[in-house]
Amino acid sequence: MVRVKDPDSGAVLAELLRPFVDGLGVTGASIAVFDSNGGQSTICTSDGVAARIDELQFELGEGPQWVALKTGVPTLVPDVAVDSHESWPIFGASVQSLDVGALFAFPLLMGAVTVGAVVLYRQAAGGLSPQRMEVAASLASAVAGIAVRRAVADASEDSASESTMAPSMRREVHQATGMIVAQLGVSATIAYSRLQAYAFSTGRSVLELAHKVVIRELDFRFLPR
Repeated sequence: MVRVKDPDSGAVLAELLRPFVDGLGVTGASIAVFDSNGGQSTICTSDGVAARIDELQFELGEGPQWVALKTGVPTLVPDVAVDSHESWPIFGASVQSLDVGALFAFPLLMGAVTVGAVVLYRQAAGGLSPQRMEVAASLASAVAGIAVRRAVADASEDSASESTMAPSMRREVHQATGMIVAQLGVSATIAYSRLQAYAFSTGRSVLELAHKVVIRELDFRFLPR
């Protein structure tokens, strides 16, 4: 079992990713935790590309992390350029614009429960060796408890810091979804789908549009049908 030191409140959470990047021959990584309702808390990302991969999966609701979360087993894409992306067609098309050759998603397991996923990317295509697969799975298990504790702490702190690299519980997205519910008189699921669809159709991020909804620069009642 690989042991990873639990960072204190003053530590840089991105240090959780260093063993993955240094030990597995990948370019970058991200860690996300999911609650029982499917709400995502991104704990940390190593760089801008990893952050964008995480953001795309969050916005589109599809991608390797969602399959790993559902199945509890690693999801491997050794060559992004030639993969059919049947399980995530929109994400597959979107990720082609990034400098990504390979993607790997490993579930964060606490006992028999999958609580999140770590997503690794490499600029060059190519798979992981059996030895590196074993190390990746062991590292994912080692950080699962730390990631959950961080997500719980962030959720309990109204003033928890947020950034593009680690957008925490994306409170503005949840707040914007509630405002769209009120604006359109629809369910939360439909409201969030409308937000996703508008983001995709305009080439903008869900996070950006959610902020505009919250500060009342964007009202879904006045969008063209």
